[in-house]
Amino acid sequence: MSASERILQSWQANAENWIQTIDHQEIESRNIVTNQAILATLESLHPHRVLDVGCGEGWLTRHLSALGMDVVGIDAIPALITNARAKGVGNFMTATYSEIANGKILANQFFDTVIINFALIDKEETEKLLHYLPQVMPPKGHLVIQTLHPLSVIGDMPYQSGWQAGSWQGMKRPFTQPYDWYFRTLGDWVRLLQSTGLALANLIEPIHPKTQQPVSIILVGRKE
Repeated sequence: MSASERILQSWQANAENWIQTIDHQEIESRNIVTNQAILATLESLHPHRVLDVGCGEGWLTRHLSALGMDVVGIDAIPALITNARAKGVGNFMTATYSEIANGKILANQFFDTVIINFALIDKEETEKLLHYLPQVMPPKGHLVIQTLHPLSVIGDMPYQSGWQAGSWQGMKRPFTQPYDWYFRTLGDWVRLLQSTGLALANLIEPIHPKTQQPVSIILVGRKE
């Protein structure tokens, strides 16, 4: 089984745990730092038609839709999309990153802003997806990626990109089937974004107000 298949299998097994975790606001860093950070970044871009890739149970899609934006949320896990639709606001689709990157799912659709909020875990699937997404963006369109800050997860590991063993440590619910994930240095995140042909328009490092340490990075790419 490939790394991407193990990742999808884990999320399929843990979909209900994830829904309950988000619905009950059980991740402190999201509540006090990263949710507001992504919303503030998007507000500064004044988006109109938005694609939320890896939308999960759809909180961000619903939030932006309620603000009057035309938003499509897309995720590979059917149970998450079913839950997102049941909550009543937003337009949702089910598709894997491979299916998106093959060009058929989003054919003839364009989005001035594409968001990927904590949803890039694999190596090859991430690279294929990011190299495809500029094709659905008009000139001056933006790609916004929020992911864990490398310094927040590196611990005692060597600071170099590579596969790392994952866990669900720190979660309040009984998550199962942890998966390996691909760690990237800050420099490698920037180089990956630039390899898509997008210009790096901004790089933001949201800080935890208690620890004064970086929690995430937000990369904003712009199509010239």
